[in-house]
Amino acid sequence: MDRATLVGLDKQHVWHPYTAMEQYIAKTDPLVIVRAEGVWLHDADGRRYLDANGSWWVSTLGHRHPRLVHALTEQLGSLAHVSLAGITHGPAARLGAELTALAPGADRPDVPSEQKLSRVFYSDNGSTAVEVAIKMAAQYWAQNGRPRRTRFITLTGAFHGETIGSTSVGGVHEFRDVFGPLLFDVVHVPSPAEPDGHARALAEVKAALAADPDGIAGVILEPVIQGAAGMWMSSPDFVREVREATRAVDTFLIADEVFTGMGRTGARFAVDLAGVVPDLLCLAKALSGGLLPFAATLASERIFQGFLGAKDRALYYGHSYCGNPLGACVAREVLAVYRDEDVLGQVQRKAPRVKAAFERMAATLPGLVRPRAVGMVGAVDLGGGGYFADSGWRVYEAARRRGLYLRPMGNTVYIAPALNIPDADLDLLLQGVEDSLREVAAG
Repeated sequence: MDRATLVGLDKQHVWHPYTAMEQYIAKTDPLVIVRAEGVWLHDADGRRYLDANGSWWVSTLGHRHPRLVHALTEQLGSLAHVSLAGITHGPAARLGAELTALAPGADRPDVPSEQKLSRVFYSDNGSTAVEVAIKMAAQYWAQNGRPRRTRFITLTGAFHGETIGSTSVGGVHEFRDVFGPLLFDVVHVPSPAEPDGHARALAEVKAALAADPDGIAGVILEPVIQGAAGMWMSSPDFVREVREATRAVDTFLIADEVFTGMGRTGARFAVDLAGVVPDLLCLAKALSGGLLPFAATLASERIFQGFLGAKDRALYYGHSYCGNPLGACVAREVLAVYRDEDVLGQVQRKAPRVKAAFERMAATLPGLVRPRAVGMVGAVDLGGGGYFADSGWRVYEAARRRGLYLRPMGNTVYIAPALNIPDADLDLLLQGVEDSLREVAAG
């Protein structure tokens, strides 16, 4: 089928995510991708584009890593799917053991056994990984002597997913306000990434905990980087200080590492930068290397023990594809590739180049503000305007002409490429971003 026919069918039938569809149908000439390999996307016109954001942050090992493809096809030959209700299978059981062995605090003798992330609950995407954590926390308190603990503390600019529960604990107004009547009540505090926000955010977290210690089920954070807010970045110290505050009133810390986990920041998990062990940890995206949807919520032994006993204490929650063999098998291979190819070491070596490049752009190009970088994430703002600004999309068009797929967030231009991006391609990406920003700034 030719490109024009495909685009016609798309515009007639497909409703795209995060897309103003009237404008898309009338004006957008979409990329039509037919193949992807490594850090490159290949379109129907024979052009290729360097994927600057890992296709919404999932392809941390590049597209179609050969070891992941092999693991997937080999597993497909024996067992594609079986429910995990009263049944188990090798990939899910072995992945559970491997994830808990790598979890924050797993190898620390100073962490009590009840605080270790010893249990894994599978789901199918980041939103559901967070939804699981919310339900675990709320149900734990309901049946373990603290039934008033039903509220969560969350940050301004937080993004935790698209389900009603995960939207409730979100803090990006553009994504949540229209659903306000459907959402449960939470305590919003300022983001530590705001100017001079660290002290104010911590003070408000502590104040909220002190004001209602018997009503707060937990604090949920995207540690170090708030991705969908516009790559807002803050010190790991904030995570450590919030952990101390939750310990003081004996409530839970939920770390949403759907974006930051699996090496994005240069550590295996962003909470590792703070030396923190959360009570619940949410993983998705990179966990299955961009091949298929798969997620996991890691829970402390204490939380797990709180669900034992009579049948009505069980966590009655699950998805049809929960812990499916294909996803679990690929996730195990992802962990193996990280180990064998020293992916964390690669990030640590490349991260200074990303940071230096974005700082140079902001220092030399007019109109650029707030250069920031952690690990393999670099970002800069092109003036103001927030999420609905057009400035970033002008950079997108300039980048597209240069063979880069550089999807912005309003006025925020950022990169979050594959963590194993070859050095030459990283240089090409950083130079292409700079050239695209220069073109827009000059215009």
